[in-house]
Amino acid sequence: MSNGQFDVVVLGGGSGGYATALRAAQLNLSVALIEKDKLGGTCLHRGCIPTKALLHAAEVADQTRESAQFGVKAELVGIDMAGVNAYKDGVVARLHKGLQGLVAAAKITYVAGHGRLVGPRTVEVDGQRYEGRNLVLATGSYSRTLPGLEIDGERVITSEHALTLDRVPRSVVILGGGVIGVEFASIWRSFGAEVTIVEALPRLVPAEDEESSKALDRAFRRRGIGIRVGKPFEAVERTENGVRVTIAGGETLEAELMLVAVGRGPVTANLGYEEQGIAMDRGFVLTDERLRTNVPGVYAVGDIVPGLQLAHRGFQQGIFVAEEIAGLQPRPIDESGIPRVTYSDPEIASVGLTEAKARELYGADKVKTYTYNLAGNGRSQILKTGGFVKLVSVTDGPVVGVHMVGARVGELVGEAQLIYNWEAYPAEVASLVHAHPTQAEAIGEAHLALAGKPLHAHA
Repeated sequence: MSNGQFDVVVLGGGSGGYATALRAAQLNLSVALIEKDKLGGTCLHRGCIPTKALLHAAEVADQTRESAQFGVKAELVGIDMAGVNAYKDGVVARLHKGLQGLVAAAKITYVAGHGRLVGPRTVEVDGQRYEGRNLVLATGSYSRTLPGLEIDGERVITSEHALTLDRVPRSVVILGGGVIGVEFASIWRSFGAEVTIVEALPRLVPAEDEESSKALDRAFRRRGIGIRVGKPFEAVERTENGVRVTIAGGETLEAELMLVAVGRGPVTANLGYEEQGIAMDRGFVLTDERLRTNVPGVYAVGDIVPGLQLAHRGFQQGIFVAEEIAGLQPRPIDESGIPRVTYSDPEIASVGLTEAKARELYGADKVKTYTYNLAGNGRSQILKTGGFVKLVSVTDGPVVGVHMVGARVGELVGEAQLIYNWEAYPAEVASLVHAHPTQAEAIGEAHLALAGKPLHAHA
């Protein structure tokens, strides 16, 4: 049975999918949006939002514990995980309700159910068929594990399980030092757990600038977080009280839980993609710069497209595809211009090229860097936070990378994104006025120094 034809059929209601649907509806295109679980997908229900709610609760715990240094007498008597989870779930519920309202108001045909491709641009859900003049694949991602490593949901868990824990574990081994791993390490350490991170690569957050990785490593060690880098996982076994984890070199680590945070894989299996001839690579859907697959009229957005797995990347790709379908000829997305934030304590925020990548692209003699220490920033002194703002620029050219470490530097990445995407020169940013006292001044100070006229820093 067919439910008729739509201008756009979107398979997947996560960040990329619902952004596609909302923008397409704004452009007066008829839209069917199909989602097997909850509207909002991983980001809203099992990722970005609930994780950041836990991180905020962790920040409140730290502020309470450390309040005496501000002259405020307070005592942290414990972590009430029932209360923390109620707060977290309340945030998610309100956002979910708001999103449902947006989709309904946009007159989008919302279909709840498991969709599968049965034609080049036709999706079947519970016997009903939805055909699109254009089809957008946005089926998201899942928590990966390693070959032979079984997730039992009790002692060996993923981030999805971690988000619903009803207690603070006494101790945790976190397998993976990427964004998910370090964020949960930060949460649990603030809540009072003993935490050890195991990372097979030589450093934490290996996709970030090396200076940022080193700063996070130092900060985590000061917080009492154990770190084993360059140590691949070998085995895990259940013990009477938890798990025993063996890593390279024969070292064993015992803990109540092991969190597996080794990345996320694309949700594309058994959905009919291969049968319809869609080009794939290790489960990812291959697209060109305009997010077109090899099958005419079929696009892909979000985590199933190779590259950064970030909600805001999915949002922007969804907007792009809707405008592409509507014939607006939008400008292709520069992947390097997508801001990246790790919401640990301290936070890491960046946009553009790392120093190593810039040297590779432009040559070592053509790249200039400057690192401004947040110790010289008044607002950072008030907040009692350390860190830095690092600029990477081309000699006599624009800034091609901005890297920041410190409390709440994620809130500064919007300006950094504009600097990179507008190909601003250091002198151009140096001429802008930054409010005092703010941490944003650090961006201005760094550009002043790189332009050869430092104010509160050395060139």
